[in-house]
Amino acid sequence: MAALRPPRSVSSRDSSDGSERLDGAGSWDALEWTKIEPVTRSVSHVNSEFLLEAERVIEEGHGVVLVNRDEAGTLFVTNFRLLFLVVKNQSAPRQIDRSPTRRLLQIIGKDMRIIVFGFRPRTKQRRVIFDALLRCAKPARIWDLYAFTCGPSKFSKPNSKVRLLNEYFRLLGKDSHCASVSMVEEGSFTLSNDLWRISNTNSNYTVCSSYPFALIVPKSISDEEVIQASTFRARCRIPVVSWCHPGTGAVLARSAQPLVGLMMNMRSNADEKLVASLCTQLVDGKGSRRKLYIADARPRKNALANGAMGGGSESSSNYFHSEIVFFGIDNIHAMRESFARLRDYLDTHGATSSDGMSSFLRHGGSTWGGGNLSSMSASVSTLGDSGWLIHVQSVLAGSAWITARIALESASVLVHCSDGWDRTSQLVSLANLMLDPYYRTFAGFQALVEKDWLAFGHPFSDRIGMPSVSGTSFDLNRQSSTGNLSSSPVRQSSGSFTPQTSNTSHAQNNYSPIFLQWVDCVSQLLRMYPFAFEFSSTFLVDFLDCVLSCRFGNFLCNSEKEREKCGIHEACGCLWAYFADLRSLEGSSHAHYNLFYDPLKHNGPIFPPAAALAPTLWPQFHLRWACPSESQAGELEAESRSMAIKFSELLKAKEAAEMKAKEYSVAMETLEAELRNEKRLSSSAMNLAQRASKESAAIKRAILSLGCRVNYTSNGDCTVDVESNPTGSQEKSMQSPPRKESDGTKERDDNSDLSVSVTVVSDDVSSSPLGQVCETLCPLRTRDGSCQWPSAGCAQLGSQFVGLKANFDAFDHLSIYDSYFESN
Repeated sequence: MAALRPPRSVSSRDSSDGSERLDGAGSWDALEWTKIEPVTRSVSHVNSEFLLEAERVIEEGHGVVLVNRDEAGTLFVTNFRLLFLVVKNQSAPRQIDRSPTRRLLQIIGKDMRIIVFGFRPRTKQRRVIFDALLRCAKPARIWDLYAFTCGPSKFSKPNSKVRLLNEYFRLLGKDSHCASVSMVEEGSFTLSNDLWRISNTNSNYTVCSSYPFALIVPKSISDEEVIQASTFRARCRIPVVSWCHPGTGAVLARSAQPLVGLMMNMRSNADEKLVASLCTQLVDGKGSRRKLYIADARPRKNALANGAMGGGSESSSNYFHSEIVFFGIDNIHAMRESFARLRDYLDTHGATSSDGMSSFLRHGGSTWGGGNLSSMSASVSTLGDSGWLIHVQSVLAGSAWITARIALESASVLVHCSDGWDRTSQLVSLANLMLDPYYRTFAGFQALVEKDWLAFGHPFSDRIGMPSVSGTSFDLNRQSSTGNLSSSPVRQSSGSFTPQTSNTSHAQNNYSPIFLQWVDCVSQLLRMYPFAFEFSSTFLVDFLDCVLSCRFGNFLCNSEKEREKCGIHEACGCLWAYFADLRSLEGSSHAHYNLFYDPLKHNGPIFPPAAALAPTLWPQFHLRWACPSESQAGELEAESRSMAIKFSELLKAKEAAEMKAKEYSVAMETLEAELRNEKRLSSSAMNLAQRASKESAAIKRAILSLGCRVNYTSNGDCTVDVESNPTGSQEKSMQSPPRKESDGTKERDDNSDLSVSVTVVSDDVSSSPLGQVCETLCPLRTRDGSCQWPSAGCAQLGSQFVGLKANFDAFDHLSIYDSYFESN
């Protein structure tokens, strides 16, 4: 459920005795509502589930019919918005009761909505709801707004002054410096480069109450000259730098109109010197001065008319190397009326309207010319009659012209209108957006809005319709009108419409959709350059909704001085922190991110040509209520976003699979290496076993040839008894000379008896019987313990023969032939 805005203006109509219409200060007022889908529980238990933090119900009306949708339900007025809960178990569409007794309440919204509620007759519900709307929509004090009630919550941000200084440091090429609260309090932020410096002369808002505490001025201008020049500009809004080109030194400056008087003969040396300082030398090696364009946003006749009140415009003869250009953009009153005509056009010709009837069926199709193509074309042409798109085009064209002068000619441009906070803010901020790609990112867009709209004093409270610090109350004037629902004061039987009028004069009515118009211009640039912006059109819609809803404190009050006086940053939540928190939850897949953003494609200024500056209705904002199906111009983007999310998920799955495959591959390589090592060790062991087997067999044959008897005991000891027949040996020696026997032994001429007893007493001797015999009767063992056959397997394995008890003199007479150790 989206955040909704407080009501701005309300009108009530009673078709029984001639309806009455109660308007606010003008027709540019609004109220937002939301519809909650049918529920299965009673309303008394449901309403608290849909309330925001610190939101409370003020009044409620039962059995109310939403005429726009032909749905019945319960209407709640809270201290922040309207909630409309549809009656549960509404099985079939109900027929609208258009009897003369139906009591109607019409609500006109800032966001292009016109809502009509129907109340049962002979009840006081309509009056109760109407009074509650007035109290909540236009409170007498700014502290009664919901933004102060809910508090800062978790959506808080560092001091806005610190953020402004950081942006100034970036513009001056001092990115290495970081602003702090102590720097603001001590006034130690007066950094400078070769051309420009940051001045703290307005730190207490004594020079200009609607300007920020810090100003970028030419380095050659002292603070005393700044103070002197302020007396020559309307509301003391002197020429100051808004943006400077990092390469050429060209600047975009802003101010209010000069006070030249009716005869246009008033001059100020300090002002002329300040303006001339904007024309620094070109970096062409010739020392020539750059040109200065003074762009007056007003029509020329309006500028001359302001001379009667002491204002006016500059004369090029009084300002060095300058040229005066008029853009012809109308004032806030023309914009307000144009917006009202556009809203009425959409309500009349939209798919759904405030009377619940389609434009195809109203008055027998007369709104579409009754089938006559020429009449139909004339009816649709009333969109152009609203003038809204022409005004948007004028702002776009003026901003594109400023961008071209600075980027292509390396000229400096000074922009102003009457007070320098409406049309000037539009042109300067839009030109900044075209010149600097940083402002086309989330962080840059925030810095741009805070610098050229909030810090430089666009009167948001007056333009949106909120109370200011002075506690201005809003008087409602009763205006009679006739007719019923089908003949609205803004809708004629022919399908055309006439603008709504108000009894209040222009001087008393400061409502105007200036900031909304600027966001509309940004959306047009986003449509023309979809790769140049990090944020999407959805972000702009949500951003504008939050600004108009006054849910956060960023856009309350008329100036930085007033916001500081009210303690806005400490008492209210921050819109930027709220959006950052939303994006952090979903990352780059959030709807606020532009899927097509490519920072390398447009890493410099963008120059929309005149042929491309033909604006269209912003579907996501202008058509979302009157033409909900047709407003889904972002369906392609939504589908692309869905595909991008799926593609991202597939990429993550692919990366995970590749990681798994790599892990398996490494594991397989490790297992293969271990297997090869095991095979090598197994082969080596088998070779050693075979060799040991051969040696054991040879030793066994040698022992058997000696006629030895080996006895094993249960404790692992072995005793070898060796007996010899001296008679036989002597006879064998006498009968034949020594010769080599078939079994590889050599006859000995030893006639002595041999008896050897060997006992193994070492604890670490091998437990193998064969090993014990081997170590007990090794004939190659010398007296000093060394081995006469070091290449033998037993010697390599480190076998030790200990505890031998034998007649070694008898062993010296033994002779064992090498053939004993040969293979079979």
